[in-house]
Amino acid sequence: MASASTPTTHLTPALGASQPIMEWWAQQWVQGITPMTRMQLAWMESMTDMMQQEARFFAALSAAGEQLSHCYETHGTDPEKMKACYEEIAREVADQHMQRFKQVATLPQEFRRRIWEEI
Repeated sequence: MASASTPTTHLTPALGASQPIMEWWAQQWVQGITPMTRMQLAWMESMTDMMQQEARFFAALSAAGEQLSHCYETHGTDPEKMKACYEEIAREVADQHMQRFKQVATLPQEFRRRIWEEI
């Protein structure tokens, strides 16, 4: 039985002989993983940007709902004021929606740029 100070290569000479190739393989494996990890990080950053844009859009929808409720409370009996209020809210939501589309349109280019930076 081997003592604590005796290396295991005395028991298994093949392990000692294969050690350099195992070290080389481990280096190659780590180098192969690093670019994939960076690309995954770029993908996750793009997803984060998209999720933030969606959160901003939902916040705008929520604010529009509050404004609409306020319009009903203050101008519920006057159709002209309700129309003007509704048009303003619809314009704000449409603007937010266009911002959302612009962000979605730039995501593929931004994702590609991030990947190329990592490569």
